[in-house]
Amino acid sequence: MANRKRPIILRCPVTAEERALIEQKMAQLPTQRIGAYLRKMAIDGYIIYTDTTDIKAFTAELSAIGRNINQIAKKLNAGGSVYQADIEEIRERQAQIWQLQRRILSSLR
Repeated sequence: MANRKRPIILRCPVTAEERALIEQKMAQLPTQRIGAYLRKMAIDGYIIYTDTTDIKAFTAELSAIGRNINQIAKKLNAGGSVYQADIEEIRERQAQIWQLQRRILSSLR
């Protein structure tokens, strides 16, 4: 117990109904440990969970376009030519980004 990060233990007896209610609320969040959930609730009084799945997908698409643009710039700087397929791929990815952005913005309303 001396090596614990949190050496002080708090105990709080609850009924079966209260435990079920706590578990229901906890299931709405990505938290898997009841101790972490209860500690956060006791300290802050509330937990805000934001689903960032769309934003992560948006960032991945932006990164992919950036890589494609860098590859095209590298070809041009080396004296090579740009292929129409490269340009089309960038346009397709831009369209995907616009769709993701519209979905993100509409979900915030």
